[in-house]
Amino acid sequence: MFSWRSQAAADANFAEIVREHQAMVYSIGWHLLRDRAVAEELAQDVFLKLHENWNSLESRAHAANWLRRAMTQRSIDYSRRARLRPRFALEDVPEPIGPACDADPLMSEHLESLIARLPERARQIVVLRYQEDLEPAEIAQLLGVSVGAVKSSLHRSLAWMRGRMEHMGVTK
Repeated sequence: MFSWRSQAAADANFAEIVREHQAMVYSIGWHLLRDRAVAEELAQDVFLKLHENWNSLESRAHAANWLRRAMTQRSIDYSRRARLRPRFALEDVPEPIGPACDADPLMSEHLESLIARLPERARQIVVLRYQEDLEPAEIAQLLGVSVGAVKSSLHRSLAWMRGRMEHMGVTK
């Protein structure tokens, strides 16, 4: 548990944790759900839950892991519920605005497109491995699958994406 001398210190530390991890939490939701508004809403809910559970956290690292796990689970739950909702036409959905980066924009666009086309579980695994830099064992624990399933999914997903990039003539 965090040890605070005062409520003001606890509030200041909570605010610092939010600033430090808000981009990571939002990014997980956006990459898993591909919906900016939903990712923002879920991120707010996750931080509210963090505040409610603040006294049970043991350290800053525990808070970061708690946030990562909570956002991943909330995104998965939302995705499952979304399957039961009516769908909208692609023309009705605005294009997502991704973060700016120094990499080749054409390559980034192709990779984003390919990742978005992966099946839901494969997309979750790829995002957690390459965006969040989690090890296969951590991903397996987070998603409740075997390490072998994570590695197999990564291998198949990367092979499929490489094949699609080659087919489109976009290789680096």
